[in-house]
Amino acid sequence: MDQDLAALYGVTIKRLNQQVRRNMAKFPDDFLLQLKPEEMESLRMHFATLDKSRGAHRKHAHLVFTEHGAIMAATVLNSPRAVQMSVYVVRAFVHFRRTAESHEELAKELGALKRTVASLGTETRREFDQVYEAILGLMSTSKRQ
Repeated sequence: MDQDLAALYGVTIKRLNQQVRRNMAKFPDDFLLQLKPEEMESLRMHFATLDKSRGAHRKHAHLVFTEHGAIMAATVLNSPRAVQMSVYVVRAFVHFRRTAESHEELAKELGALKRTVASLGTETRREFDQVYEAILGLMSTSKRQ
C-alpha cells in the first residue's frame, strides 16, 4: 500500500502519490490499483482506529502497488533511498518467486511419489501418508513466513 511503500522509500505518502499521479503513464492497471470507497471503509474498520499513520481522514483513496508498480515508484521518486530500496524490493520478489517455484516442484514430485506408493502394502501406504501430510504442513508453514 502507498503508506508502506512511502515508508520503505523514505518519503511522505503525499510525495509518493504526487509523483505517481504526475507519472501515470508509467503505472498501467497491472502496476497500480486504487482502493474503492468500500475497501477503504473495510480497512478503516479492520484497524479500528482513526490513526492518521494508517491513512484515516485521507483526501484520496489508498494506492496499492503490485511488484512492478513498487519498482516503478522508485524510478519516479529518484531519491538515493528509493533507488537503494528498489534493488532490495527486486531481490525480495526474486527470492519469493524462487521459493514459490521450489514448493510447486516439490509438490509435483510428492504427488508422483504418492501415486507410486499406491501399489505398496497397507501399512507402508499409511506411513507414507503421514510423512506426506507432514511435508505439506511444513510447506504451508514456510509459505506464510
